[in-house]
Amino acid sequence: MAVEEVHLASGTALEGFAGDGAGGTYFFCGEGGEERPILYADSEGGAALIAIGLPELLRLPLVAPWWRHCQAFTDEESRELAAEYLEDMPDLVARRDRAAAALGVGLPAQADVLARLRETAVGIGENYVLILTPEGQPYETLIRN
Repeated sequence: MAVEEVHLASGTALEGFAGDGAGGTYFFCGEGGEERPILYADSEGGAALIAIGLPELLRLPLVAPWWRHCQAFTDEESRELAAEYLEDMPDLVARRDRAAAALGVGLPAQADVLARLRETAVGIGENYVLILTPEGQPYETLIRN
């Protein structure tokens, strides 16, 4: 996982622990274990606090794998994004259910997962500003009010 040199504006510890196929990176914030806040940074200079703890993070792509494309966080938008994903991967629900069972993760309603994402990103997420260290520039906010 190749990661640019970054830090949090607050000085809170930052630990990269996973990447995605699009070049994004997931970071634990602060000290502790898997219960820590998790920040996601994409490869294009955007970042957002997306979950508090690993179980919450796992539910996000299982329930709403299209979360990065949400702008308005409405039911209509979510239905449209879900339909696009299901068109490309008709067995998505079966795959999701198998993964959730294997991981021992409960699957809340899609609306609840997206509401929690938005609440985390625009609420306490304001305190987790990612800075590109060499340039001293903050990443753009991925999720806005």
